[in-house]
Amino acid sequence: MSSCNGNCSECGSDCADRKPESLLAELNPNASVKKVIAVVSGKGGVGKSTVTSMLAVAMARKGKRVGVLDADITGPSAPTAFGVTECQGADEHGLYPALTRTGIQVMSINLLDNPADPVVWRGPVIAGAVKQFWTDVIWEDVDYLFVDMPPGTGDVPLTVFQSLPVDGVIIVTSPQDLVSMIVAKAVKMANMMHIPVLGFVENYSYLRCPDCGKKISVFGKSHLDEIAAQFDLPILARLPIDPAVAEAYDNGQMETVNTEALSAAVEAIEK
Repeated sequence: MSSCNGNCSECGSDCADRKPESLLAELNPNASVKKVIAVVSGKGGVGKSTVTSMLAVAMARKGKRVGVLDADITGPSAPTAFGVTECQGADEHGLYPALTRTGIQVMSINLLDNPADPVVWRGPVIAGAVKQFWTDVIWEDVDYLFVDMPPGTGDVPLTVFQSLPVDGVIIVTSPQDLVSMIVAKAVKMANMMHIPVLGFVENYSYLRCPDCGKKISVFGKSHLDEIAAQFDLPILARLPIDPAVAEAYDNGQMETVNTEALSAAVEAIEK
């Protein structure tokens, strides 16, 4: 329309130039987040939360201010990984996230309720809680906010992609053949939401024999190379099965683990 001024809110016409209203939620006015990275997986059990915590630790070691938003409401585990049990408090301005030993900010449903109590909520309520972790939490001068997503392509991933200004996605996978199909779904969802996929991290890629040093492919031959080539995306890391990492996670000591294997992933996030 020749008279259109670009402000659809002032026009009642249903014209071809009409732009959809943004679904992005407003960040808490007292918070500051520069970059949002979603860590996703097409299926559960691939160690996505472990990779999320390792990426957060790696970035914090580079001197960045880091936050972890635990969006896996029904299976939250971020507090366990970092050994935190409660938030810093709340006031009229909002809720202050938990603070780890090295200064990583963490928000999770397990910091607000009894961790042993199940979250028996329907999808829209769960999605609303995740959105509140963005609108109600005071993230203090965060350079990189890592969102630990639940598996799949349901309500919560859709809410995060639509409501948060996600700058990029890291897809965590494992070597099984089934994963090829699952990974494709995760990539295609990110593409549908116009969010760039930064690359893949293959977890449980191999087990190194403690006696001879040989790499053992516990889950069989990896099929990630084929799917990476199909979508023209990089494989940023192949992480081994490491009992020391599992022990650190269970004991809230993830800030002590070696994160050198994720250096390429960190570089991709910083670009």
